[in-house]
Amino acid sequence: MAAYAQDYLKSVVPSQLISERGSNLVVINPGSANVRVGFAHQQVPFSVRHCIARYFKPRDDGSKHSFLQDEMLNCKASATQNLERERAYDIIASLLKIPFLDEEAPSSSLPPKMGRVDSFAPQQGRSDSAFTWTNVKEKVPKSHQADESTSTALPNSEEYKYREIIFGEDALKICPSEPYCLRRPIRRGHFNISQNYSFQQVCEDLIAIWNWILTEKLNIHLKDRSSYSAILVLPETFDNREIKEMLSIVLRDLRFSTAVVHQEGLAAAFGNGLSTACVVNIGAQVTSVICVEDGVAIPATTLTLPFGGEDISRCFLWAQRRRQTWPNIPTDPLHKPVDLLMLNKLRETYCQIREGGYDGIAVVHSYEQDKPVSTHKTKLSSLNVPPMGLFYPKIFAHEEYSPPPRSWFNDSEDMLEDTWNMEYAGGNVGLGIWDSYYPVYPTRLKKYDNVGLAEAIVSSILSTGRIDLQRKLFCSIQLIGGVASTIGLVPAVEDRVLHAIPSNEAIDTVEVLQSRSEPSYVSWKGGAIIGILDFGREAWIHREDWIKNGIHIGSGRKYKDSYFLQSQAMCYYNA
Repeated sequence: MAAYAQDYLKSVVPSQLISERGSNLVVINPGSANVRVGFAHQQVPFSVRHCIARYFKPRDDGSKHSFLQDEMLNCKASATQNLERERAYDIIASLLKIPFLDEEAPSSSLPPKMGRVDSFAPQQGRSDSAFTWTNVKEKVPKSHQADESTSTALPNSEEYKYREIIFGEDALKICPSEPYCLRRPIRRGHFNISQNYSFQQVCEDLIAIWNWILTEKLNIHLKDRSSYSAILVLPETFDNREIKEMLSIVLRDLRFSTAVVHQEGLAAAFGNGLSTACVVNIGAQVTSVICVEDGVAIPATTLTLPFGGEDISRCFLWAQRRRQTWPNIPTDPLHKPVDLLMLNKLRETYCQIREGGYDGIAVVHSYEQDKPVSTHKTKLSSLNVPPMGLFYPKIFAHEEYSPPPRSWFNDSEDMLEDTWNMEYAGGNVGLGIWDSYYPVYPTRLKKYDNVGLAEAIVSSILSTGRIDLQRKLFCSIQLIGGVASTIGLVPAVEDRVLHAIPSNEAIDTVEVLQSRSEPSYVSWKGGAIIGILDFGREAWIHREDWIKNGIHIGSGRKYKDSYFLQSQAMCYYNA
């Protein structure tokens, strides 16, 4: 079978193979902020905000309900944390040669090393358009039975009713005064379980979001899904139980006929046609590093850092307020999701890593409930400081969340078989606020506080222990995720990684490879490639087997990790 598959792949036209195999394969790549879903034969997936807003009946006592009831935050920073943040800012400003506040000329004149925001990468097109509040009402026939959510009846035989569920970005743009509860089922690379957000609610919301995308975006209705297979491209941050629950959602609830799990980092290597690489995934809330050799992920190299693009956006706001260049408006990205959307757009448009004072003029919007959106044209300052937080994470303010129940992650069945049963098989680096939350895997987590991106990359590569592989990996660094498109990040990574390598290591070259695909969905693309090339289907799980036997399938063996299958497919791909 393998010989036939290899001969076929050498002779078949790629477009024919994609057409034959990709039309019934659906690739799902879930993240903390976005979920990317599409057919394997598509060039680009649908990227949807990974959140849901549900209507709730207002209380009869007239008291106001918290719009973000499932995401209670403790945002107070200690004096020590604030001091460390200020010191980190000063270090970054000194490195980038940014003038201190008292060195800048008074009045409105620009600093002598003022940068101009006149040119942008294609994916960072300048846009000053404001977001608008989501319309939470929908028309229903007048004959529809009225209930508590019905608004004033209209004379044209129609009336308005609150929408029961709102998905995606529309859910983030609901006015806080509206009777909705916003939920984000994945937070910092894990199920967002808390005292206010149960495991069952998390799963229900994942089912609802994914089902909505499949139905509305891909036009695959529930009754037709037995004709399709699903490829789950999952970040390395997920625990075994989380992986199994997502498999159950895909097979049991969404009713796909078969499904398979692939690692996000390894899929990214496939997406760029690489067999060996150090994959650095800088997402919205988590940054992860993993090394791949000859199409096989190396578990012991996995590192996870608890920051990403959203932390850079919040640091962007903090830096503007520190330098008094932000309008006097109540911007609150932690409790007003639409403010975080605005900050993300400003960060993507204006922030880049470069030397010298780098300022610009932008339009900032104020979103206050029950008020029209107001516009403020303002000067933005130190636009190159926030993305440097990737290397100096003390400048980020990490909000705190209620931890998941300690017993929840105590899973005796390892999804990845014995391949991961090592002294160190995957890790979480710099997870200060999470350290006490996952005590059930004391031998599987390496914890370092305030580790920057350069140190994490060096630690990951050096953990391979072989100088020949280390040299190859240092020259094959792959940046993926939305933040990877930041202008100036590539040379900054190359420079800082080179200087972070210990002097006793015989390595003098560092190179970041250019991505062949858009960095934000290259893992999704790689998952599609793996699915199309996977002729053996040894790792695929059938719906009936999973529902009946769970993790024990067919001959009774555990669900196999697909490392070796992926290596075989990579061999075909490079042949």
